[in-house]
Amino acid sequence: MKKLVSILAILVITPSFAATKAARPSYLTRNGNGAYEVTYNYTDKEKSGWYGVIRAEMNFLNWENKYSTDIPGLADAGSDKYSFEQVFGVDVAFGKKINYFWRAELELGYITEFSDKDQGYEMTLSTPYLMANGYYDFTNGFYLGAGLGAAMPTTELIDDTFKSGNNPKTSISPMAGLMFGFSHQLDDNLVLDLRYRIAGFWGHEQKREWLPGTWLDTNNDGVADTLVEYKHLANKIDFILDNSISLGIRYEF
Repeated sequence: MKKLVSILAILVITPSFAATKAARPSYLTRNGNGAYEVTYNYTDKEKSGWYGVIRAEMNFLNWENKYSTDIPGLADAGSDKYSFEQVFGVDVAFGKKINYFWRAELELGYITEFSDKDQGYEMTLSTPYLMANGYYDFTNGFYLGAGLGAAMPTTELIDDTFKSGNNPKTSISPMAGLMFGFSHQLDDNLVLDLRYRIAGFWGHEQKREWLPGTWLDTNNDGVADTLVEYKHLANKIDFILDNSISLGIRYEF
């Protein structure tokens, strides 16, 4: 009877031990004495705090073009207001988490070219910029931020009858912005970043000179209908307000 019990015990224990051995967690290993040792291998490893992010933006620009001429007694040649003009943008940033809630980053971006035909010529506006941003991350994924930096608006007045060709002009302006966004952790390193930013910077004045006797198509109908009565036209852009919505991917090192 004892032998039968022993045999049954061996038959039960041996498969169980084999199954346990085959199914044991990968962090269990045996040392030279045959005993098990535990080695921890966490997937949630400690991160450096550094991260990089790339964003695609939709920018909505607001500004006013103010025109002036050299006609004696006439200083104002009219103005045009642009509201929520849609252009695309892109930016890359590199930053670091200071602690659990705060992080800081350096952002390099580009607001692509806006183009419009007006006052007998074509005007374009594009803006590269550089900003230093600070963010506060809430525990629910939302965050607030502010940034300060410099914008480099570039304008070009294009017309075949301008002297000296179509020369673009670039200036440097202080730029500031406020941000509100939401971050969602996709895996250990990737974070989805949705951000709204309101930012502002200043434009500049650009002057061009027409050739004498130039006729302009002021109605944009393909017919030159207005004789230029003055040589110079100045286009002045003051404050530019940018509302942007961006979607990005952040990689945490």
